[in-house]
Amino acid sequence: MTIAEWCIFGAVILYLLTIVPFKALGSPGFDNGRPRDPGFYDDPLRTRALGAHLNGIETFPFFAVAVLLSEFRGAPQHLVDELAVLFLIVRAAYVLTYIGDRPTLRSILWSIGFAINTAIFFLPAIRHWLPS
Repeated sequence: MTIAEWCIFGAVILYLLTIVPFKALGSPGFDNGRPRDPGFYDDPLRTRALGAHLNGIETFPFFAVAVLLSEFRGAPQHLVDELAVLFLIVRAAYVLTYIGDRPTLRSILWSIGFAINTAIFFLPAIRHWLPS
């Protein structure tokens, strides 16, 4: 498996780890029989963690498709790998800014992550102009 493919798995783990600590560590009010109870997310920190978690789910399909498309269509693997790792780093920072209530920085990081995804997606189209 390539580094970029491991990053796909890492993206799943990241969005799971965003919300799991608030549920699994025995947060007061969490009822595993009703894991989606809106009342549990009345706390602002939990609300932000849920938002970061949901955004991770929303960004995952584009990231996974971009990586796999680039690999299947012959983009330079070292670039796919480097951009995928960079995406995970940006996403981890995004989660921290989301939970830490830094909305402007969070939006900047989201935009950077989207630009990285777009770059991965278009690597096959521009591979002939890239250095080997």
